[in-house]
Amino acid sequence: MTQNLDNALAYSERWLGIIKQKNVDETLAKEIITESKHNFAEHFNKGWLDYRKSVTEAGDWAAVEWEGSGATFRDVLGREYLDCLGGYGMMDLGWSHPDVIAAVKAQLDHSPMPSQELIDPLRGVLARMMAEITPGDLKYSWFAASGTEAIEASIKLAKLYTQKPAFIVGVKAFHGKTMGSLSMLGKADYRQPLGLLYAGPVYHVPFGDAEAVERQLEICDKVGIGVAGVMFEPIQGEAGAIVPPDDFWPRIREATRKYGTLLIADEVQTGLGRTGKLWGVDHWNVVPDIIATAKSLGGGVMPVSAVTTTEDIFQPMMYPNPFMHTTTTGGGALACSAAIAAIHVTLRERLWEQAAQKGDYLMPKLQELAARYPQIFDKITGKGLLIGMHFRKSEVGYQVAAGLFKRGVLVAGTLTSAQTIRIEPPLVISYEQLDSLVERLEDTLKGIAA
Repeated sequence: MTQNLDNALAYSERWLGIIKQKNVDETLAKEIITESKHNFAEHFNKGWLDYRKSVTEAGDWAAVEWEGSGATFRDVLGREYLDCLGGYGMMDLGWSHPDVIAAVKAQLDHSPMPSQELIDPLRGVLARMMAEITPGDLKYSWFAASGTEAIEASIKLAKLYTQKPAFIVGVKAFHGKTMGSLSMLGKADYRQPLGLLYAGPVYHVPFGDAEAVERQLEICDKVGIGVAGVMFEPIQGEAGAIVPPDDFWPRIREATRKYGTLLIADEVQTGLGRTGKLWGVDHWNVVPDIIATAKSLGGGVMPVSAVTTTEDIFQPMMYPNPFMHTTTTGGGALACSAAIAAIHVTLRERLWEQAAQKGDYLMPKLQELAARYPQIFDKITGKGLLIGMHFRKSEVGYQVAAGLFKRGVLVAGTLTSAQTIRIEPPLVISYEQLDSLVERLEDTLKGIAA
């Protein structure tokens, strides 16, 4: 044990020295690559490494990301890539946005974390800002670090407020992988190996089918099963940027009010401008009872998530026990400073408008390629800069992702649709970079079609 501790001490000292280096030479870079592959295989997740390396290794040396700015990042060898994945929606502001980093660095000089016993200002500031920017009369927020924590809190809040057990969610939905969130996830592959998860009834209905939601609510009402919440992503992300019919959200809003059920919008991926509106539900002028936010809320710098709801619905979290749902590190000062800066940049630059305009620019170009390669493409879906390229065969999606990466573009598939590749770049991506994406995609498609 003593030897292991000594090894850990020496190893951490070495890596702290590497972290502090602004530049690394080729020899050290190759050492980092070799060591990173070994560490992933032996101590992190060998299956994950095996899955990724066939796409991301180039020649003898794997791509180990090192630094980035805007819509590009560089690996440790200095090779530059166009980021059209955006950290699965985390990098709306791009890599290393200077305003967000400056806010976090400044907060470090005050206090990195609060005591959790006294009043710390930034949680209050962020909560007030969330009340200002969310739709309708949403007023109170609770903060954590990840999207799945926000969903867990939404589930708990809905049950506390309604005192009902059941939930209605979407087929192919993705809400996170902790136990409650996983129960709501719309792909059984991730649920079945674990057996029983959430004890209450969870009903999966086709996404976009308002009649199915209405029917399930009616059935539950007739048999006396109370439904605490109806939860959907405004636009399904992991399913491949699936946009529901325009009547879907207005109809389920009306239906949930009729049956005394809370409407929960999972805006973890769609929130803060990704789809061309500040909130995904804004496309249909719907005000949900609860909004869950994460990913881009931290500006691509710090992990932070939020649950925002009305004063009435939040009451069970305040009285009689204000400690009903807490987290020691959630809503820490550094995370809140990043979120405050990220919201500021989003509002100042009106990034949702940029997402709408750039999506309108890119989508026709992708649809044109899909029309030229009907043997490869099924369809193009999405809004703003949340776009899904759907292929006729799952292996084609892999070929496209690998081909683009060899041409210096990062994209990725989705967890619930094997035949889909997402395009989800930072909202700050330039039009020239979008043109470069299309050119490299066309070159990739030519190779696949040959």
